[in-house]
Amino acid sequence: MVSARFALYLDLIRWNRPAGWLLLLWPSLSALWIASGGFPGWHLTAVFVLGTILMRSAGCCINDVADRNFDRHVKRTANRPVTSGKISVQEALAVGAVLALLALGLVLTTNSTTFAWSFAALAVTLIYPYAKRHVSMPQAVLGIAFSFGIPMAFAAVQSQVPLLAWVLLIGNLFWVLAYDTEYAMVDRDDDLRIGMKTSAITLGRWDVVAVLSFYLVQLAIWSWAIVPQPRGWAWWLGVVVVLAQVVWHATLIKDRTREGCFKAFRANHWVGFTLFAAIAVGFA
Repeated sequence: MVSARFALYLDLIRWNRPAGWLLLLWPSLSALWIASGGFPGWHLTAVFVLGTILMRSAGCCINDVADRNFDRHVKRTANRPVTSGKISVQEALAVGAVLALLALGLVLTTNSTTFAWSFAALAVTLIYPYAKRHVSMPQAVLGIAFSFGIPMAFAAVQSQVPLLAWVLLIGNLFWVLAYDTEYAMVDRDDDLRIGMKTSAITLGRWDVVAVLSFYLVQLAIWSWAIVPQPRGWAWWLGVVVVLAQVVWHATLIKDRTREGCFKAFRANHWVGFTLFAAIAVGFA
């Protein structure tokens, strides 16, 4: 009985789908390396890796509670634990609260600046699930939530959040717009039927062009911010590899099939990893 309940909790936090926390992790680690001018040390690396996993898991709990009445009408999400009634709303919120508190405990091992910014990150995490009811491009709100590890990384290393951190956040926001629009394209028909707002619906027939443009804008902003690093060739090599991935994504989403768009979305963590690897090598 206990093992069955634990399995439901793992399903609740999408443990078997690590792509979600990897999308959060790579920009945060990239920011850590940039802020530190290289390897930031094992303590901060562990804090951000574990903190990312915990906060993404807590976010899943909050999102599933907020969307439970919508998810039952979407083929992909109808069997989620809260939507199907296998886990109650109160239980899901309790799990989310415990995970968020554990993440807060990790932040307390850094400094007061990072601790202060963690509340802003939490606020955006709580707001996002409800943005889908009122904002035509809720992916932009998710972009802020999924990019907040960047200013927090700078705060943890430098006890301040310089302009560079916000430039990187804006650039990363465009990457989130790209991959979450691919994600929204998977559910577009269901979302139209239930009245959910998404970028895939707002962009209409321009969705594919917009997704590819978002990738290019992110690369342009980060290149402008990062090129002064010691080994610029490493960054440009990473950019070339990412551009090859973007071309592949174009072939996956051009026909707007559920399978192709979902495959493109799930492959995005390789984009993040490539850019992180380029930064890590550049500062090695």
